[in-house]
Amino acid sequence: MLRVRHGQTVRQTYRLGQRQTHVLTHNPRKQGPGRSSSHLPKGFSHAASKLPPFNAAPSFSLTGPPNPGWKYGEGYEASAGADEWAKGEEGGWKSIDTGSIPPRELYPLMISGIIPRPVAFVSSLSVSGVHNLAPFSYFSMVSHNPPLISISFLHPRHKEKDTSENIRATKGFTVNIISEPFVTNANFTSIDAPEDVDEWIGSGLTKEPSTIVSPPRVKESAYSMECELFHLHDLFPPGASQMSGTLILGHVRVIHVRNSILNERGTVDADKLRPVARLGGLTYGRLGDSFELPRVSWKKEKDAVQGLK
Repeated sequence: MLRVRHGQTVRQTYRLGQRQTHVLTHNPRKQGPGRSSSHLPKGFSHAASKLPPFNAAPSFSLTGPPNPGWKYGEGYEASAGADEWAKGEEGGWKSIDTGSIPPRELYPLMISGIIPRPVAFVSSLSVSGVHNLAPFSYFSMVSHNPPLISISFLHPRHKEKDTSENIRATKGFTVNIISEPFVTNANFTSIDAPEDVDEWIGSGLTKEPSTIVSPPRVKESAYSMECELFHLHDLFPPGASQMSGTLILGHVRVIHVRNSILNERGTVDADKLRPVARLGGLTYGRLGDSFELPRVSWKKEKDAVQGLK
């Protein structure tokens, strides 16, 4: 692999049969206002120029809940923003039968409503040894005992995603949490490149050897998991014989977490991790204000709850 110095931009060529693919590698830490943006996707710089600059200051803060005086059985009318929220009911609801519209129309509706979604930044390895790196937002924690995570993959045009195919064949993979400073690098890896192209090179990110599985983890990630395939389930639309996706459960064997993001309790500080999430369309989100709500105990509160009858 070619070594790239800070700030250097290098054009590398991969021969794919009779086709050539050019990938620009760069060091994103040297990219700033006024610097060359020839490595960015077409239209990216123009679109970004119309928006306020990114605020690099951490935005996470802890506040009180929106309705601190709420009592059992009460509505939400005293909550912050309740009046505006209630007015939304005046417009009614639109009920959509998911079996009556094509998947291409259902997709934007679901990804814009099921938000925010955490992003699994998955590193995998093909049988032939080709590295693959890609982000997926159909991702969640399933269990801590055993420690399991889930990722699902859609297979457009009936071609299985490279990551899904790799995990099916080689069983091992890493899941890396994306933080604000390198989200642009991670976004590059969503490119629809041929299966024998290594997305790592264009991303500018660093392979860090794993301890149990073969695929490397992302060194820039402050929270990475080495996983082994626990269960795989192929998805078929009702009545269809053609596979449309694959759900994978991964057994988390090792967690790598930066000491700098751990608090005194040994857990992760969200404001130091600075994770990003997917919203609808091309939009990503970051953490903003948060609040805590106590877990309600039936043993302690059963008299008050039963008194509402």
